[in-house]
Amino acid sequence: MTGLAEAGTLFLVGAGLTLIFGSLRLINVAHGSFYMYSAFVVSTVVGASSSELHFWGALIIAPLVIAALGVLVEVTVMRRLYRREHLSQMLATFGLFYVFADLGLLIWGSSDRTVSAAPSVAGSLSVFGQSFPKYSVVIIVVALAVGFVMFALLRFTTLGWKIRAAVEDNELLASTGVNVSRIYLFVFTFGALLAGIAGAIAAPQISISAGLDQSILIDAFIISVIGGLGSISGAAVAAVLIGLVDAFGARYLPPLAPISVYVVMIVVLVVRPSGIFGRAGTGD
Repeated sequence: MTGLAEAGTLFLVGAGLTLIFGSLRLINVAHGSFYMYSAFVVSTVVGASSSELHFWGALIIAPLVIAALGVLVEVTVMRRLYRREHLSQMLATFGLFYVFADLGLLIWGSSDRTVSAAPSVAGSLSVFGQSFPKYSVVIIVVALAVGFVMFALLRFTTLGWKIRAAVEDNELLASTGVNVSRIYLFVFTFGALLAGIAGAIAAPQISISAGLDQSILIDAFIISVIGGLGSISGAAVAAVLIGLVDAFGARYLPPLAPISVYVVMIVVLVVRPSGIFGRAGTGD
């Protein structure tokens, strides 16, 4: 259960990164900044209060703020990078990463922040005779719900069809009268929203501070690489795998726990260099 709770957060942030790469062929190094900013926004809205209204309101407001930031970033920066080589994309988004990091320090400072969960989800419950945090159940449920929405969106809607068509041949799609720029804007904003949801729901369980963007970005790239770049279903499988390995490692092999995730990544890439699901794409 602890591993699945960790997997929920990893899936949300990793799915956003892999969705953007799979659809836009864009390597967004600044993706972790959306996660960090969302956690900071939650800490700002909740403040010293632990009321139901402040907490649940913060979990709604923060992802929406990040989605709006995603729109701004896509319009001003990202759409100029889509046709560039990956090195240019990485350099440009590295620049954004450092800009966001310094802005975060300017706005929220360098002190660590914590957020208390709402009273209704505070405390713990008994699972198979073991104590388990109630809030971790919330994380699992949110991750499952978002994953279902993503699957339904990409598989069964016209918008999902257009997103997949844009991946295969955006020029042909544009010739049918579809505004490809709007499709790209939606995909990038949705990816930012996923990172915002991840940062918001993780806020009560982490120490919110500068540098959070870097640590979560590494995890997100690991999830994307293990699952297969561009594969949403691969990101889900990889997140569960990494969450369980990390949880069992912390419980039974504490000295090796910090490197267990990297060992899994090495083994997967040796056996299957393209990742678990192999072929890049969205909605697979």
